[in-house]
Amino acid sequence: MTDAEQTPATAAEDALRAELAIEQEHVDRVYAELERASVRARLLEAEGLSRGRTDRVGDVRDEEASALFERDALMFNAARRRASLDSQHEGLVFGRLDLDHPPGPGEGREVRYVGRLGVRDEDYEPLVIDWRAPAAAPFYRSTPVEPLDVLRRRVLRCRGPRVVGVEDDLLVPEAPEDIVVIGDGALMAALTRSRGARMRDIVATIQQHQDEAIRAKASGVTEITGGPGTGKTVVALHRAAYLLYSDRRRFESGGVLVVGPSAAYTAYIERVLPSLGEDSVSLRALGDLVDGISTDRVDAPAAAAVKGSMRMRSVLSRAVRGRDPLAPTEFRAMIAGHPVRLDAGALDRVRRQVLRRQRRNGSWDAAGEALGEAAWGTVHGGDREEFFDAYDDHLEVDAFLREWWRPLDPREVLLWLADPEVLARHARGILSDAEQAEVVASLEVALRTGTWSVADVALVDDLAARLGPPVELEQEERGFYEIEELDATERHGVQEVTVGRQRLAAVEPRAELTPATARERLLAGRIGEVDEYAHVLVDEAQDVSPMQWRSLGRRGRWGSWTVVGDAAQASWPDPVEAAAARDEAWGGKEPARFHMTTNYRNAAEIFDYASRVIRAAVPDADIPQAVRETGVDPLDLTVPRAELAERVVAAARELLHEVDGLVTVILPASWDALRPALGPLGDRVVAIDPLSTKGLEYDATVVVDPDAIVAETAGGIRTLYVVLTRAAHRMTVVRPDARRPDTR
Repeated sequence: MTDAEQTPATAAEDALRAELAIEQEHVDRVYAELERASVRARLLEAEGLSRGRTDRVGDVRDEEASALFERDALMFNAARRRASLDSQHEGLVFGRLDLDHPPGPGEGREVRYVGRLGVRDEDYEPLVIDWRAPAAAPFYRSTPVEPLDVLRRRVLRCRGPRVVGVEDDLLVPEAPEDIVVIGDGALMAALTRSRGARMRDIVATIQQHQDEAIRAKASGVTEITGGPGTGKTVVALHRAAYLLYSDRRRFESGGVLVVGPSAAYTAYIERVLPSLGEDSVSLRALGDLVDGISTDRVDAPAAAAVKGSMRMRSVLSRAVRGRDPLAPTEFRAMIAGHPVRLDAGALDRVRRQVLRRQRRNGSWDAAGEALGEAAWGTVHGGDREEFFDAYDDHLEVDAFLREWWRPLDPREVLLWLADPEVLARHARGILSDAEQAEVVASLEVALRTGTWSVADVALVDDLAARLGPPVELEQEERGFYEIEELDATERHGVQEVTVGRQRLAAVEPRAELTPATARERLLAGRIGEVDEYAHVLVDEAQDVSPMQWRSLGRRGRWGSWTVVGDAAQASWPDPVEAAAARDEAWGGKEPARFHMTTNYRNAAEIFDYASRVIRAAVPDADIPQAVRETGVDPLDLTVPRAELAERVVAAARELLHEVDGLVTVILPASWDALRPALGPLGDRVVAIDPLSTKGLEYDATVVVDPDAIVAETAGGIRTLYVVLTRAAHRMTVVRPDARRPDTR
């Protein structure tokens, strides 16, 4: 076929094949260099292993210690580099820039390839520029209005090392003769792709306004807001990766904490950061924020609202300073020939005196001294020094202190509040009778099921901060035949520190018994101390309660913050109180705000449906503009209640034929029994509860009983808005006919 006989379609196919071949040649070169770099890293690791070897036995010479240090440093860095190289084979090269620099230094044409990490050839010339490097910024920031010397921006789509497609954006009015433009634009091409089982990173299709948020200054607070589908979450994750790249010493040594709303969310995004070239991040759901507790159980809305309120801070403060329900209420002893008796009132005065200045678990010595002073105050006559010598060695005093001032686990203190009388004493004037009943009922659920709720985690954290870390007390008096064993505790994995009259033992347990009862499961393990981070990233911040903000604040006390949210999707009922707690957690820092206005996720037809729902209840909701149309409206079906399960399964089966990715059935608690019926449809159909959908996206959704979602969730209509904005391409809503009797 001659050139004149070629059809436009044939010419386009030939041009695409030619461009794919050009890009494949460069990608092959990159992967070859990547393999050589991986070999070099393995050799360096082997060299590190050989360092520090010695045939000598005994003390290590200074030069040998130095060699051992060099060995460890070499092996650590080589292993980390090798792991980084080995993890980057998927989509390593994803972008290309064709630039035309104006006259001056560096004038003329230049080609830059952009990827997940930097790769150089043997002459140290860049083959790929790390997407976070300043030289890669024009890939995201260039526009037709401000092209930044870019003629063409190209996105490469790869499967492993094979280039399977390219999409171009032309940034000048007319392409030069030697530049071929392929496709309809990289962003729109990316938007039509299916959603897989995990969140896609958008590193290849970041837009200018998103890149500004990603590369904002590292200090202070960066707040990213916007409606559903605007890319807030992935922008924030890319920001975390960028911060680690731009100031690795600060953020890797200090740590980066990423906090999401649920375990489903963290499971969905856990591979995004490694795909961006970073894995040195701690990823936690709000139910996993405290070491020693992991839960995804959610309280009833009324109980969660009380537990999350700042008023609980005062209740917990009283509980920590209050009387231990298991503690003795009277002290009797004969000391140095003097009868001593302290009643409950006297013991309460001693307790308040000690806790006025010290935390409970760090005040054993102070409690013993204050108790001694109170005991001496009951004695009439006698020698004070003789009295206290006898007091310090008195076995009954020691036995009493062990019961009266025993170390407290914060979880145990929270469970005290399951007793209505105890809670009423501590909550008087703070919580109403109805609110106290909600707290008691929620803790009874914990004691019945052996599981904490997500709201409980912040309360445990607050109590842990007030109590201080629990300590192991010295074992009771031993016989002389046990002294040798006691002095050789290091043989049994025990390290001891003596502080005043208190011996603290940090024991490394050999084994742990499996908890047998619900209460034992609640108290299993140990509550870890709070880790502080150099940067804290909070997603779905509009749902964070005031008590949870306090918990987050302990972890970001000296760090910087990235906070992502949308008020219209909030499930927390008091945004004013939450905002005050949030500002306190930030330490009064004024945030740099970035607002996202374009919905890249939802088809316009789906988002129009969702926006009508939320505007009816929240007229001032932040509604972004959906940029993609499918021509297919959502289906809204009303069916007899007895047929709802069958119709939901049928709707999911139909959607499987219409989309290539995941179909998610979103079920309120009252319809959770439908889950088994979905099993035969295969692993492309998943069921999830409404609150766990926050931050996630799917190809298609089946939304079951919207009225039940509103009635059963804390956010009500706002939670339904979240649910209605999870689908990218197709959505079916199935609601039971309220006029028909419930025949389930």
